[in-house]
Amino acid sequence: MSYFAAAVARGSSGWAASELDLTGAADIDEVVDRLRDADADADVALLFVESDDSYLAILRLDQGEDLRVFGSDSVFAEESRLGALLLGDVKAPALEIDEVTNPPADTDDEAAPPAAEPDVDPVGDPELLADLGVSAHQLLSLCAHEGLLPADVTAEICQVLGCADEVEDLREQ
Repeated sequence: MSYFAAAVARGSSGWAASELDLTGAADIDEVVDRLRDADADADVALLFVESDDSYLAILRLDQGEDLRVFGSDSVFAEESRLGALLLGDVKAPALEIDEVTNPPADTDDEAAPPAAEPDVDPVGDPELLADLGVSAHQLLSLCAHEGLLPADVTAEICQVLGCADEVEDLREQ
């Protein structure tokens, strides 16, 4: 299973990005240690893990502590060791994907066709980027958007956060 793991840390001088090697990580604590080591003084550290053009996991550390995790699809934990490592202990999100893709029926827009049933089952904390400008609704909508690859979702998020160039530079290396 191929993957891309980008650590993005925001310190006093702005965002910095580095690629993380997760090979041999024994558990989520070891992954967190590697993220923390990317920039020990960062106010916010994020890890975007894209796997096989199918799955995205986002980890967040504030002040090197308080881990929060989001996964685009629970199937990632079932299908791979890396997915199980990152998402194995993560529970379902508070906001269901159906609430994003199928808005309440009391809207005035009667001409709108019903949304398709989403083909993903996100897990974890969809609010983990809300204070950085990406709401839970936006994150879940990106994950449910048919045709968007995990790299596309990461790019969209990083554009909002202001670190898109840093992550794109990692991809080109």
